[in-house]
Order: sequence, then structure tokens, then C-alpha cells
Amino acid sequence: MHRLQLHYTLSKDSSPVLLRNPLIDLLQAVSGQGSISGGARALGLSYRHVWGELKRWENELGNELVIWEKGQRAHLTEFGSKLMWAERQAQARLSPQIEALRTELERSYALAFDNSVHVVTLYASHDDALSRLREHALQGDSMATERNRLHLDIRFTGSVDAIRALNEGRCVMAGFHTLLDTGPLTRRSYKPLLQPGQHKIIGFARRTQGLMVARGNPLNLHSLPDVVLRRARFANRTLGSGTRVVLDELLAQAHLLASEVNGYEHTEPSHAAVAQAVAAGQCDAGLGIAAAAQQAGLDFIPLAQERYHLVCLKSALAQPGITALQQLLQTPQWLNQIATIPGYAAQQSGQVLSMRRVLPWWDYRQDKTPASHPKIEGASLQAFNPMETP
Repeated sequence: MHRLQLHYTLSKDSSPVLLRNPLIDLLQAVSGQGSISGGARALGLSYRHVWGELKRWENELGNELVIWEKGQRAHLTEFGSKLMWAERQAQARLSPQIEALRTELERSYALAFDNSVHVVTLYASHDDALSRLREHALQGDSMATERNRLHLDIRFTGSVDAIRALNEGRCVMAGFHTLLDTGPLTRRSYKPLLQPGQHKIIGFARRTQGLMVARGNPLNLHSLPDVVLRRARFANRTLGSGTRVVLDELLAQAHLLASEVNGYEHTEPSHAAVAQAVAAGQCDAGLGIAAAAQQAGLDFIPLAQERYHLVCLKSALAQPGITALQQLLQTPQWLNQIATIPGYAAQQSGQVLSMRRVLPWWDYRQDKTPASHPKIEGASLQAFNPMETP
């Protein structure tokens, strides 16, 4: 089985929508003209080039393509004719999809040629508000100017991996989240990756994390100790995700070990995937956001509040795309929209914040390590009050 590779060209001309292979053009020309020389003239190519390409393709495909004898018209072999037939059939069947693909590519390339559009590549921990923001930016804000349009190129990944991508130059901004009262595990995870003076935090949102459980909460789960006590089947997030860091902080707060959680090694790639696992009965509970629980028809037990941060390099603050993003985050339209997402509220949205204030472990205070949890190095997380406004 030979594999296909698709290619396209850029042109100012309004050319027909074609997805062509040079071999098919050669076969069609030779077949139509009845000779290699005639086919070469029709294509504006030399006889030597066409003959050499036909021989190359025959070696590549392992079959003869053209039969020619002195004094006779050249004609395609059965294999060559089948190739022509297959190509025509595919073109006829796929022409709507080819047109749609061409249109989508042209729309994407239009961004590169439009000086009024700014593209921001953002690697971020999975978040419903960011998905909503991307759509909001594409639709255009009525308060935005023509010189301030924004396209968010978002790649969802773990919080730790997102910041690494920023530091490696694979994006211009990263999104990550931390509990309001961060503990030592959060500090160990993020402190080596972030440096005051080099990185700048931009406010985005506050959101609630909690247990996603089946409708009616049949196991009566209201805390992580309940999950452990009732041996509830749990769905965790993958290594490198911010929610896994949050879970480990909450376990430390409750004086629980990861090994006590039934299903700690069962991982899912996103909040939505955890919610779907619960909804499908594959597990009894998982840690996630309220929006994902609601979308899957699950009950949600709030456990903690956290801040979702955006971070970029200091040098990127002057880039038009970052400026456009900051302005968009502060518009009344966006602030009203984020308030409609369950468990979310805007918090200092679009403002450049002090890293030492947002991430208090940058005050270099001495850590205190409880003897009972040497692996976690202690946590000082406050209990979540579900009556507090997020």
C-alpha cells in the first residue's frame, strides 16, 4: 500500500480548486496526445523530462504505466488506466471537501496577510473559560477596534508543560492555575520555572475545583476523606497537569496519602474526560471544574478555590497581540460572559500583577515540614468555604 502526501501552493491568482498529482497530469497528457513527445509539448516540458519522470514513477510504483512502440500511439497500461480512473473518482467524490479545505486554509492564511489581526500562541492547562475566550475573540468584540482583532492559537496541555513551552519559546503565553493558598508541592512544581523580573503574570479568573460525582451523589461523597473511606473509584489527571498538583495539595491538607486513593493511577487528559468517565460509570468520582460536571450531567461538590493565571515573558508585554489580549480581557462584554460559566469569576482580568503577591512562595519564607508527610513537605491549605463568592 502506497501512502499519499498532500501539497498545496500559494498564489495571487484565483485558480480552480484542484488537488493534483504530477504523475496523473503526465498520464493524462500522454494518453490524450498519443505520444510522449506530444504529452511533453502539451505540458510545456521537455521529452527527456517526461520520459525520465515516467520511468521514475514506474520504479517507485513497481508497475509499468505507458506502452509505446515505434510507429504506434502510446497508450496506458491497465495499471496506468486504473490510476487515472481512481484519481477521477476520488476527485469527483471529494470535491466538496477539497473546496472546504481550500477555504479553511485561505481563511487561516488571511490572518498572516492582515495587519489588523494579532495571533497569540497560548499553551495552557485545560480550561473552559479559555475556550470561551477564543470563540469570543473570533466573533469580535463590539468595543474592539479594527486595529485590535485577536486570534488565540490555544494548545491545551498540563500547567507545568505549558510553562515549559513558554520558556522553550514554543509559545508567547502560558496558562496555569494554583490554589488560593498554595502549598509546598505547588511551590516545588512551579518555582523552578518562573522568575520575577523575567516572567509577568496577567490576571484571568478565579474558579472552583471539586468532586464530580454521579447525579444524586449515590456514595454520599463530600470530601477526599469520604473518597478514601468508601473506597470510591477515582479518576486522576495526568502528570504535569495543574489539577493533579491541586489534588496532591488537598490530600496533604487532609493528611491522606496518594496510595490510599482507589484509582490514583487512573488518569484522564482533561476535566471533560474525567467527567465522562464518571458519567459512563467507569469511576465514582474525580477532581475537576463545575462547568465540566454540569456539561456531563453530574453533581458537583466544591472543595477549593483557585486562581487561573496567564504568564508571558516581560519582553512580550509590548507585543501587539498581548496588548490586544489584555484589552479584550477587560471589556464589559467578556466580564459578563465569564460570569455565566459555572464556578468562574473574573479576577483582575487583563491586569499585570506582582508575581510575589500572586504566588506568595516567592517571599522566600522558611518552609515548615510536618513529620507525618515527608514526601509532601507539608501544606498550609485553608478549608474551602462554599458560601464564599468565587
